[in-house]
Amino acid sequence: MILTVCFVSGFQQTISKKVFSFWGHIRVQHFSLNKSLIAEEEAIESNSLVEDIIKRQPGVVSVQPFATKSSVVQVSQEIEGVLVKGISNSYDSTQFKRFIKEGRWLHFTDSSYCKEILLPLNVASALKIHANDSVRVYFITNGNGTFRKLSVAGIYKTGIEEYDNTFALADLKLIQRVSNWQPNEIGGYEVLLNNASELDSISSHLHSELPQVWESRTIKEVYPNIFDWLNILNTNRNVVFIVMGIVAIINLITCLLILVLERTTMIGVLKALGMPDASLQKLFLYYAGSIAAIGIGIGLFFGLGICILQYFFGIITLDEVNYYVSVAPVSFEWGWIVLIVSGTIVVCFAALLIPSLFVRKIAVVKAIQFR
Repeated sequence: MILTVCFVSGFQQTISKKVFSFWGHIRVQHFSLNKSLIAEEEAIESNSLVEDIIKRQPGVVSVQPFATKSSVVQVSQEIEGVLVKGISNSYDSTQFKRFIKEGRWLHFTDSSYCKEILLPLNVASALKIHANDSVRVYFITNGNGTFRKLSVAGIYKTGIEEYDNTFALADLKLIQRVSNWQPNEIGGYEVLLNNASELDSISSHLHSELPQVWESRTIKEVYPNIFDWLNILNTNRNVVFIVMGIVAIINLITCLLILVLERTTMIGVLKALGMPDASLQKLFLYYAGSIAAIGIGIGLFFGLGICILQYFFGIITLDEVNYYVSVAPVSFEWGWIVLIVSGTIVVCFAALLIPSLFVRKIAVVKAIQFR
């Protein structure tokens, strides 16, 4: 149970943080019927009133404008299609920088626009390019094509194929220029929170306070496939809990019944000497409880021990293509661990009460004659 909780929680938190590092926690845009996973946004004017409403929400760390634009990256005769995500110099790159495998983060300029691009590793590998190489990026706007020659500042890899095969990062000013937008036009806002658990409640508050044409959507609503998959792990965790609970109860009941049957003659003698049934019950509950306590202690020791080894040494590895991580992540959920230990003690004690009642049914004469 401890292993299940620590590994499931670690996996969910690690994948969620990867998604949040790339897209933030909440997306605020004009209301649109287009809910496509990959789509260019319509130009909207940046709105100081909307920004103030977002920043007033408790738990909001930053508000970042963004826009996306379909493009084709060309090197020599090789081409790859990407969706360029335009970001500003206010973008919080703290979490994202850990994904950069080669090169560096973008260097924004105060004038003009940053003539650099950050490419995903899969695209860079397909085009056989490295950091500091030059590429041509072609854009199509209103049926007219245009291109920009950009320098590859860095190459990143999140481990999430949907991102590593699709998205490149560049300056928001570049997207505005090639899309013929005004300097104050953007695709929307990304909102970063300091606590992901408050994501739904903050998004709901924003939705009720924003002007009528604006809407707030959590990143779980924008990319439901990833988070639905992560939620399925909760079902797996609960199944393990139920199975382990049933196994523990059956083993404990069997254990106590064996103890009672082995000591049937002793029970008869003690009853003949005047020992009450309640005291005999307590005696067997004490010994069976000691066995259960030793088992819980051993389980706690090995459960935490394996988790600690995995946390520091990464013994268990995974296929990153299928699981989005190369090493099985671990998160020490101490609240869950305490609940598991205390809950196991309660369940064990309740399970032991049932066979202990068998002591009351043993007749003195038959017990003394029992062989």
